[in-house]
Amino acid sequence: MPTIRRARVGLVIAALFVWPAWADEPRGFLETIHRHTTLSSTVTDNGDLNPYAVVVAPVSTGKVAKDDVLVDNFNNISNLQGTGTTIVGYRPSTQQTYLFTRLPQSLPQCPGGVGLTTAMTMLKTGWVIVGSTPSRDGTTATKGDGCVLVLDPAGALVAAWSGPTINDPWGNMAVVDNGATATLFISMAGFSLPGPGVVDPRTHLPVVMRKATVLRLRLSVPAGKPPVLTDQTVVANGFAQRADPDNFLLGPTGLALAPDGTLYVTDGLDNVITAIPNATARTDSAGTGKLVTQGGLLSWPLAMTWSPEGHLLVCNGKDGRLVEVDPVAGKQVYAQWINTDQAQSPPGNGDLFGIALMPDNKGFYYVMDDTNTLMRGAR
Repeated sequence: MPTIRRARVGLVIAALFVWPAWADEPRGFLETIHRHTTLSSTVTDNGDLNPYAVVVAPVSTGKVAKDDVLVDNFNNISNLQGTGTTIVGYRPSTQQTYLFTRLPQSLPQCPGGVGLTTAMTMLKTGWVIVGSTPSRDGTTATKGDGCVLVLDPAGALVAAWSGPTINDPWGNMAVVDNGATATLFISMAGFSLPGPGVVDPRTHLPVVMRKATVLRLRLSVPAGKPPVLTDQTVVANGFAQRADPDNFLLGPTGLALAPDGTLYVTDGLDNVITAIPNATARTDSAGTGKLVTQGGLLSWPLAMTWSPEGHLLVCNGKDGRLVEVDPVAGKQVYAQWINTDQAQSPPGNGDLFGIALMPDNKGFYYVMDDTNTLMRGAR
């Protein structure tokens, strides 16, 4: 989604929206969040902006201290999407921000170059893995297939994974990290996606494709050496995807893995959350999975994470709300406006993206694209 530099108007965080039918039921984690704090700008010295991924470091190594918050940028100084090459770190203990890495724009081993997305994680062994969905002009008309990049704890590039199953790594990663091995789930949103000028004659909007997938990557992590990609399996496919002149592309974005191996996926175009059963072990695709919830408080659901109670916290893309969902019951529990920028309609439209739970479980980190800032919501 693009970032436009503008004045913030009427940022009122206290407004809460409740789904009336469940008003008498406990409303979960979000109801306890009352304080929202601006922590840091995410704009780098080279002017990169439009923060996407939010990751909390699990270990101290290299440039990174345990519990640092890593944030990457999708746009360059010209506000062209798919051209951001930087990751910044924020250290809560000192309230300082630092540059973790600045990658080259052109990278031969990554088809199309570098444009860092919300597909990012840091492993227990210190390796940072991040997706690239690149463009030359800020639209999907010139996008490349991209790749998955591996960085060492000092921010140096050590590997780039690409190939027929990898096409524009997009959504936030779900991760199983066992140290010597790891499993990553990444949505791939670029297959056969045309530019925004290719429109459906009925809707006059860019054509909707249904070729987006969720790819499971198994890794071996030898001691002191970079991760090695050992296996790739498409565990879900058929999700909606569309080029967009304002938001680059729309596709499956949020991924969250339950302890029982069920993978939850947000599909913004269909305004839905679905469940992929047995995602950690299955050997085939479950298609788009089983419906969990659709519509209601959801408004183009994007990145998501778990609450301490086992609910999903889902960022809306078309307004500034965070929605809490009980995935087992299939109920939308509660919603809170965490961005109410009146410069958009509805307020906060296009401003939210990445989210991560704080290590103490007392709140969450998120980014606001309208102000290029890292935020904290806490009790």
